[in-house]
Amino acid sequence: MPNRPLTRVLSAIVLGLLASSAQAHTGHGTSGFFEGISHPFGLDHLLAMVAVGIWSVSALPAHKVGAGPATFLASLLLGAALGAMGVTVPYLENMISLSVLVFGAMLVLASLSITPQWGLPLIALGAGLHGLAHGSESPESGFAAYAVGFFLTTAVLHGGGVMAALGIRRWLPNLSGRITASLGILFGGTGLYLFSQI
Repeated sequence: MPNRPLTRVLSAIVLGLLASSAQAHTGHGTSGFFEGISHPFGLDHLLAMVAVGIWSVSALPAHKVGAGPATFLASLLLGAALGAMGVTVPYLENMISLSVLVFGAMLVLASLSITPQWGLPLIALGAGLHGLAHGSESPESGFAAYAVGFFLTTAVLHGGGVMAALGIRRWLPNLSGRITASLGILFGGTGLYLFSQI
């Protein structure tokens, strides 16, 4: 029976992501806004954003859970603005893949009740890199609409991570640490694989 609530939580998250994906892929004639909505659904971006939501619930006090997503969103917008102005760094895609690995490692540490003091700075750094990628791929016109689009999708993905972590903690409290660690290993391994493919 304990699997039924977990199944409901996971089903809700999957349906939410599918609904967002359906709205993102609107076919021809998309504007900067719709391009922005769809951009974060790349695997590296998606995993990073969900991981931040899960980490925030697992590692931060209950009244500070919003700090992880807020830090990511602020740094993402700053990085995107710099990217739109032509700022870049060497090996950007490599570092984005490695950020997924780092976020995965942070989940493993959180599962061991180790909360790194540098967690939020790492989130800010990773978000800035993701933002540079968003900004450098922005349409020639309509950057503001594009930024609103990827900001909204990012917030939804953070929310999915937070909801998943809260659901696991509520319905599977005895397994929450193991599940968080397993997700960390899965996310980190995926980041390492993406890095190896660049």
